[in-house]
Amino acid sequence: MEGQLTFLGTGTSMGVPTLGCGCAVCTSADERDRRLRPSLLVRWRQQDRDRAVVIDTGPDFRLQALRAGIKRVDAVFYTHSHADHILGLDDLRPLSYAAARESGPIPLYASAETTGVLERIYDYTFSPDATYINRARVRLEPLAELNTVHGVEFAVVPLLHGAMPIAGFRFGEAAYLTDVSTIPDESFELLKGVQCLIVSALRHVPHPSHATLKQAVEWAERIGARQTWFTHIAHELGHEATNQSLPNGMALAYDGLTIAAEIGQAQ
Repeated sequence: MEGQLTFLGTGTSMGVPTLGCGCAVCTSADERDRRLRPSLLVRWRQQDRDRAVVIDTGPDFRLQALRAGIKRVDAVFYTHSHADHILGLDDLRPLSYAAARESGPIPLYASAETTGVLERIYDYTFSPDATYINRARVRLEPLAELNTVHGVEFAVVPLLHGAMPIAGFRFGEAAYLTDVSTIPDESFELLKGVQCLIVSALRHVPHPSHATLKQAVEWAERIGARQTWFTHIAHELGHEATNQSLPNGMALAYDGLTIAAEIGQAQ
């Protein structure tokens, strides 16, 4: 099944431009150097209906959804519990009202650790005693090894973000791996056959919990995807100059970029 992937955001936790910075990338006139917090939209057609899954709802989600024309969300998958990946959950509210009337609350797939953080931050949404009448109509779902949403299977790819276990996702021939510093050997096995790889590449200088561009390129070469897109990009990497240095079939993604990918279909 062919789907469309839209990069809602390709920046780091601080975004680009970064507050208070006057570097060449933060002051660049190239719109591709303007990066909101990281998130991905997966769209496909199933049973004559347009379907949409979002991976991570960061603090820029409202602006991202308006720009991408998101009118419905069938499910959200969370990679981990850091602020730049969860603090837009409340912006699901207007989308969730229509969804709830049609098919019930929007499912949010999250690990036990992420679920605990979401329940604490959004207690006015998830508490059994919640009385906030305009709370989001959403429900937390345990993140399984394999999760099916309207005919598409989202398989968890275990990753490390520093010492923190986080989730990457594979769906058909596409994979989304953000905030990663280590890909375990067993996860490389799960990535065999991926043809559209999205992986984070923070900067050139090493970081304790994020891959450098060099590390990400080496991973991409090992996985052997037909096309690799780098995301979660800091202000040390200018779009045009960096792309000129990359191997064929690899490039920095940018906010708003939409690509086609084979996203598979549940058997």
